[in-house]
Amino acid sequence: MNAKRVEEIANAVLYEGYMLYPYRASSVKNKQRWNFGVVYPKNYGDAQRSIDPWFTHTECLVLGNPKTEIEIKVRFLQAISRALGELEQPIDELPEHGEPGFRPIASLRVGEQLLQTWQEATERSVIVSVGGVDELIASPVEQSFSQSPQRDLEPVRGAENKITGLIVRTQEAIEGRIEVSAECISEGVYRVRLTVSNRSNIAGAEMPSRDCALLQSLISAHSILRVTNGEFASLLEPPEELREAAAGCNNTGTWPVLVGDDGERDAMLSSPIILYDYPQIAPESAGDLFDGTEIDEILALRILTLTEDEKREMREGDERARQVLERTEAMPAEQFAKLHGTLRGLRPGSGDRP
Repeated sequence: MNAKRVEEIANAVLYEGYMLYPYRASSVKNKQRWNFGVVYPKNYGDAQRSIDPWFTHTECLVLGNPKTEIEIKVRFLQAISRALGELEQPIDELPEHGEPGFRPIASLRVGEQLLQTWQEATERSVIVSVGGVDELIASPVEQSFSQSPQRDLEPVRGAENKITGLIVRTQEAIEGRIEVSAECISEGVYRVRLTVSNRSNIAGAEMPSRDCALLQSLISAHSILRVTNGEFASLLEPPEELREAAAGCNNTGTWPVLVGDDGERDAMLSSPIILYDYPQIAPESAGDLFDGTEIDEILALRILTLTEDEKREMREGDERARQVLERTEAMPAEQFAKLHGTLRGLRPGSGDRP
């Protein structure tokens, strides 16, 4: 398995839609984020009558024997609420216990720096070692996972190095469950099932808002399945003898595809977006741009047309946005030329004309 290629594709899926051009908190497009693969808390999903899902379900085919082993990694982003506060009185240092008095504000300017409320994200992953498929058939695996609530204060210093404001980052509690099972459908052919559910419950609101639900959601949720002493079968282009079995695989909120180098069959990505087998990052791409259906050349050129104030907001609003800006501004002319267009997959014609 080409682990680097698998990781590149998985990370692209993880951050797809994380933020959109023009990468600023004040942009209307970025006020409602997280477009793909959101697994909402169960009580929110139930209240929405399954319009907003609280689980995903994956089924795929494994070719092997009873000792074929499977490992699963579930990955997602957890949203972090970033709020701002203005202190009642400037202080030298934060107290060791408790919080200083402050009032919530939408934005805070310190010198030339403009801070704004927004949502950030942190990566989460859960690994499930399933073992042999014979064990899995006899005893399905259930594994729970959780994230405790967390609240952190970052001081913002103004004149005379006094703390005049705060960045308040809050993470809500998350409770989830991973369920894995298998069945033998013919000699040497197994159907593996994976369900990832969000068992969090939002308290204190009969009908919570989407923004509230997102803070306890699994965002851009996807899974990487690896097999040892066996191989996965493509669900997009299965061999003739497995077409019926592949058609019988039920996938809800996921799209399983083979990943790695072309021809490798020991890794599968269960993606929240539709991909083809063996997806690749274009070698001309200089780095992530996060924007759905991104076209590197157009986005890079558009970034360079931003005003200095817009670039300053982009730079100060999000660390990943800052990296996008710095990488784009430092891109040499020859790299831009490579973004203009590349033809791939051309084959010589037969020479016959219609």
